[in-house]
Amino acid sequence: MSFGTMDVYLNEIENNLQSILYNEEEDQENETWKMYTERKNIVLEFLHSDLSLHLLKRHHKRIELLKKCSYYIEILPKHLALGDQNHLMLPTTMFQLIDLWRFQRMKKVGTVQTKIQLLLLTDLLEQLEQGREELVHFLETYDMVTFLARWDLVKQKLSNLSELMDNFLAMLVPGRLYVKHRLVSDVGATKIPHIRLVLSTKMPVMFDRKESVAHEDWVSLKWFITSQQSQPEQYELRFKLLEPRTQQERIQCGIMPVTSNMCEIRNLLSDRSYRFTVKRAEVYTLVYEQWRDTITLKTKPYPEEDMESTTCEP
Repeated sequence: MSFGTMDVYLNEIENNLQSILYNEEEDQENETWKMYTERKNIVLEFLHSDLSLHLLKRHHKRIELLKKCSYYIEILPKHLALGDQNHLMLPTTMFQLIDLWRFQRMKKVGTVQTKIQLLLLTDLLEQLEQGREELVHFLETYDMVTFLARWDLVKQKLSNLSELMDNFLAMLVPGRLYVKHRLVSDVGATKIPHIRLVLSTKMPVMFDRKESVAHEDWVSLKWFITSQQSQPEQYELRFKLLEPRTQQERIQCGIMPVTSNMCEIRNLLSDRSYRFTVKRAEVYTLVYEQWRDTITLKTKPYPEEDMESTTCEP
């Protein structure tokens, strides 16, 4: 073989080797890009489904609603589930069997448990929102090499946030109260019933802003509850004149028990502002209630007052 032929042969071998190396490098880059795309899509799917902004906003509204709810201790036989209406058929002697002092202690436990639950829900939601921001930051700032190099960190973050979401969802429903001591006193030969205590909620009472109207010297108020209630309830309505001008006007206030979802208050002063507040009437099993809905209405001036003010204008 001549030197010229040898050079051509060596060049071909070199070109083939370079082509093979290039193809292998290209395949490796393609595999790396494919891995990056797949893992990035995992994060995007998590952000768009399990941790979407729309979902977090819904959870935020849910917490705000829970903060306005009324919380009660509910006594159930152990064989009934929470929400089972059959417990309404329990004999009225059930409360007679329960030690009142121990029940008062359990009410305090229920109050503390409710407050802690609401605080934990708020904290968990803040952690979820912060975790979402961190994942978005990863996607926006990490290049392919950095993202793949820190994939274990990102994957652990996804796992932690998923566990946080599970805990958050589990806490949205009030749970069972831990009873450390027996609530039922020793009653001799009487068979002691098997009972358990749970926390139940009632949706907040809200004024109907459209149906609540002020007239010259009276107002018509109406309120509602955000969910259907199976039984009628009793309410406590308060009213107060804002900015009284005389000592006598300071008595323009009061508290009224109401057994329906509407009320009329008469003998008010015309062309004046009043504040009205409504809440449920307190019952024995209530453990926590902070919300009171408030509305301010201004009574209308009498027609003759309007005429007088018109004639006095320059």
